[in-house]
Amino acid sequence: MNTLVDAGPLIALIDRGQGDLHRVCVTASSAISGPLLTTWPCLTEAMHFLGNLRGWTGQEALWRFVDRGALRIHAPTESEALRMRALMQTYADTPMDLADASLVAVAEALRLYRIFTLDRDFRVYRINGVTPFEVVP
Repeated sequence: MNTLVDAGPLIALIDRGQGDLHRVCVTASSAISGPLLTTWPCLTEAMHFLGNLRGWTGQEALWRFVDRGALRIHAPTESEALRMRALMQTYADTPMDLADASLVAVAEALRLYRIFTLDRDFRVYRINGVTPFEVVP
């Protein structure tokens, strides 16, 4: 089963300065089989924070995840992009950012239910407005 991954764990896996979060994410990732799947908005967010925290070396470490096949990047379709907008409106009170909306839209499109995230909002979000995510860790 494919597992979606949010920006938070990608950052924590690379940045040892995240302390306990780094250790939790390393342990959790070792229990996940197969490559992780993310979206361009999440990758962009992770690259931004890793650039601020570790500069190019942090960003390059994330690219190496992609190079070795541990991380795949999903490019959204036009219908998924429209769904992201609708999701952001639906969860405006949470609020939902573009990266989170992209993950929910992909979960709906690809029928994925498991997500590797540190974001508690994924306990609120519902796939197709009904099904809760299986949140890791």
